Amino acid sequence: MLPLSPSLLPNLIAACLYAAAIIYQGTRLAQGTKADKRLLGLLGAIAVVAQGTALFWQLLTPLGLSLDFFTAASLIATAVIALTLLATLSIPVENLLLLLFPLGLVTALAAQFAPPGTTPLINEEPGILAHILLSILAYGLFTIAVFQSLLLLLQDHQLKHKHPSGLIRNFPPLQTMESLLFGFLWAGWIFLSLSLLSGWLFLDNLFAQHLVHKTLLACLAWIVFSVLLWGRNRLGWRGHKAIRWTLAGFCLLMLAYFGSKLVREFILHI
Repeated sequence: MLPLSPSLLPNLIAACLYAAAIIYQGTRLAQGTKADKRLLGLLGAIAVVAQGTALFWQLLTPLGLSLDFFTAASLIATAVIALTLLATLSIPVENLLLLLFPLGLVTALAAQFAPPGTTPLINEEPGILAHILLSILAYGLFTIAVFQSLLLLLQDHQLKHKHPSGLIRNFPPLQTMESLLFGFLWAGWIFLSLSLLSGWLFLDNLFAQHLVHKTLLACLAWIVFSVLLWGRNRLGWRGHKAIRWTLAGFCLLMLAYFGSKLVREFILHI
């Protein structure tokens, strides 16, 4: 009998807690009432700790850092949910958790049960680890921003048609939602800038054959987000225009990392 993976139990615990939080929050919002913020935060925090424990076993190997496609997705989801839970302590973003908890559930199960990719192990040099950490924080903040933009789009649509659902009635005002979106975008842009800078400083060649697509797409995403933030500051961009630019930049960023990783690990097997 093969020994059980040490990451199995914490990933299953995380998935169950995420499922419980989704059912609880979804039921309360469907009834037009707010979920208990402390209970929701407690369920989410324990799930994040469990998923983080599983990642400890999945990421760290005697030969280096193992960051295949599904483990990377689980790591980013954990970071996104942890950042959002911290944000709920001071700003009203708990409605984002209704979209993020399913992401945590799916990535925890995928990291545990999906077939591993063929990604090479990463040497744990401080500069490279700093680049990885900054990239994860940037992806995480932009993921929060894109979910925030989708909620903003839903809120704007329902308010214009004068049919606000129970979910929308529990949202902060539209102006507050939009301010939160640009707060996340600014934070993500700063970390993406630092990620690109650290990659230039610590990686041997950002435009090597296996990195060139990732680098170019990440630079294009940086340009898109820069134009969006400039347009907001100088031209007052908001509403649907801001949401379209946010989604465009996010798609480029996800293609930069997950698109190239998917092709290399599961199609080209390199």
